[in-house]
Amino acid sequence: MTDSDCLFCKIGRGDIPSQTVYQDDTVMAIEDINPVAPVHILIIPKEHIPSAADLNQGHAEMLGKVFAAAAQIATKKGIAEQGFRIVTNHGLFGGQAVPHLHFHLLGGRKLGTMG
Repeated sequence: MTDSDCLFCKIGRGDIPSQTVYQDDTVMAIEDINPVAPVHILIIPKEHIPSAADLNQGHAEMLGKVFAAAAQIATKKGIAEQGFRIVTNHGLFGGQAVPHLHFHLLGGRKLGTMG
């Protein structure tokens, strides 16, 4: 898949409307259209990176910005104090639905334990 075919790249370019909650030069964050928690935000690097398996040392600054954005959004959405989850999926067995690296920020209710 090329970035011209990618759903999240199209959203980032404004070709597809979304409910943007955060944006800077490196990442954007949008409301998930199929939320699994009261707060379900997708944090998406603007650079087309297919998945977490494609990350390297050169992505360190971008990842820092992803997590800084998550903290800022969690505070804005009122879930920082009670707690939240940040997760990314990779591949078919990992549950990745869109082949563009993205992080789910989940909160607003008690989340079950993982593992």
